[in-house]
Amino acid sequence: MAAEAGAKTQVTWLVGAGAIVVLLVAFPGLVKNLPSAALAAVVIAAALSLIEIAGVRGLFELRRSEFVLSIVCFLGVALAGVIPGIFIAVSVALLSFIQRAWRPYDAVLGQVDGLDGYHDVSRHPEARRIPGLVLFRWDAPLFFANAGIFQDHVKHAIRESPSPVRWVVVTAEPITDIDTTAADTIGELIENLSGEGIRLCFAEMKGPVKDQLKRYGLFEKIGPEYLFPTIESSVRRYVAETRAEWAEQDDARGAVVTRR
Repeated sequence: MAAEAGAKTQVTWLVGAGAIVVLLVAFPGLVKNLPSAALAAVVIAAALSLIEIAGVRGLFELRRSEFVLSIVCFLGVALAGVIPGIFIAVSVALLSFIQRAWRPYDAVLGQVDGLDGYHDVSRHPEARRIPGLVLFRWDAPLFFANAGIFQDHVKHAIRESPSPVRWVVVTAEPITDIDTTAADTIGELIENLSGEGIRLCFAEMKGPVKDQLKRYGLFEKIGPEYLFPTIESSVRRYVAETRAEWAEQDDARGAVVTRR
């Protein structure tokens, strides 16, 4: 009600709190005969300004999951009370976050003529892929709930490769954490791929995540020289070691040059 009346600063709430204290201490019986219906009307009038139909409609059109969350919060507050309702909404939001992290987006990358860097081949079917090299991006932290899915998707990317795979480079910039279960999975994946003659490498991994790999004993297992600062450096190292022929775009000239 104060905001609707034009209040702009925190002084408004201090004055309001002071007025309530004075009313309770000096005039405790002043409003005892005020009908409950009148008090309810004041509360309803104040609550009406909190209802944003346009905002809820926007959530429905832009992101259905957040629309459902808003409805859950509303129903929780209406049916169970303010504190339980907020607790229910926060719990549902956390479960939604875990669900997204459980099955995050991943992609195999290739180079698109005219565009710098490497891009999702599912969105750019024309992207060129380095023979024998899988650039695999995983867009979430690695933890117990998604470690097995990560391993399965890496193996699927290998099976779907148009040429026999010799290296897999995980572009790890989106990976902000690796727990112990995921570390065990990575160790198992390294051994399985090594038995097939495939090397597992990482590129763009953040320093704190590298520190985790050192604690888990994976840093040496992967090989420090196979933890690359950029995707481009991993590609250059792969081409140099395997002598694969690769028509790489020269970013400075926009041309395509063949490297061996």
